[in-house]
Amino acid sequence: MTSFDSSPQLSVWRALLALAVVFVMLATTGWTAVRHNRGDASPLQAALSAWERGSIDGHALPDPDSSAGRLSHFFASLDGQQRDRLAARYPLAVGNMNGAPATLRYRANHIALGQARKVERERMHDKRLSPVGKQEAERRMKRFGVMMRPGRHVIAFDPMGSGRMAEVFGDLDKAQRVSVVVPGVDTNVLTFERTFRKYSAPVGMAKALYRAERSAKPRARTAVIAWADYTAPVGIGVDAATAMRAEDGAVRLDSMVRGLPGKAPVALYCHSYGSVVCGVAARRLPSRVSDIAVAGSPGMRADRAGQLGTGARIWATRDSDDWIQDVPYMEVGGLGHGADPVSGGFGARVLSAAGAVGHTGYFEPGTESLRNFAEIGTGSYHGVRCASGDAGCRKGISDSAVA
Repeated sequence: MTSFDSSPQLSVWRALLALAVVFVMLATTGWTAVRHNRGDASPLQAALSAWERGSIDGHALPDPDSSAGRLSHFFASLDGQQRDRLAARYPLAVGNMNGAPATLRYRANHIALGQARKVERERMHDKRLSPVGKQEAERRMKRFGVMMRPGRHVIAFDPMGSGRMAEVFGDLDKAQRVSVVVPGVDTNVLTFERTFRKYSAPVGMAKALYRAERSAKPRARTAVIAWADYTAPVGIGVDAATAMRAEDGAVRLDSMVRGLPGKAPVALYCHSYGSVVCGVAARRLPSRVSDIAVAGSPGMRADRAGQLGTGARIWATRDSDDWIQDVPYMEVGGLGHGADPVSGGFGARVLSAAGAVGHTGYFEPGTESLRNFAEIGTGSYHGVRCASGDAGCRKGISDSAVA
């Protein structure tokens, strides 16, 4: 989800860029302090440490930082009871382990959510917390309870700080094509799903895309992931104007994609600051990533699509009344994110966003942007509608590329 919604905030962006020198100086002071504070203990780190010391039937467990391929091989060597015991013993570790079977991660995260829910229930009655702190504990407790409901498939979960989460819609193991929604600023466990303006939140975006893909190609086996498993910037401060959060997110995104089961093509849908994450990640992502589509992008940390260093098709869309078009598309002293992805010089395939309203309307049902995303997600490139009204954005995509 992204909260860049008001025009007064544009002046903040301009001020940040105008004061580039000041913020570059901050890079050695305040920003460094933020980086250093990330080493604090967390429930996930504690779970991974316990995993490193653990064993299963007398055999040591592999390094949790091993490649997804090695971890996948390890879990495949176990029987069902052994896998279930590991999920019950180390739920946070297994639930966040790229390479572990998806269904096992769902089960492990269900346990981890239950444990986190219990912690928040106790915090609600902690006399050391302020009334606001107790209210937040209650909101988190309720959120975790909702995510534990039958049919929810949480494939990543970390309760530390504002929290991280990812959820799957569809059958990931049998999917012929996989879509991943990468949201922007102000994304955390409390904003992961919304009732009001639900299509501006990761769950609403992913659900809308999954339904649109099934409508576009009913017989296609697709899966969509609402991926909020990175620490997103809060508001439009320094973090949002730099690639600091995106760099960490790019590593996590690459690891997640490499841990996906099977060999199905993967399409990324990157909204607002999420497009910065995807731009930074592009060069390292595996070749199974066939498409990267950005919507309402402040830039991808590149001046041209060719500089992203990926063989994936690069798509871009922006609605005519999206305020993001007024941010300075440049990079100065580490601030700003480069060229406008919908500009002619960037070289992306520019999609129609007709019907979308504002910065957060790209996944609203009935919009051209969502319909285009669904066509890409099902491999039906011939059905994509270009912003120019002609077939220019489909140029060079042969019928053989259509799944």
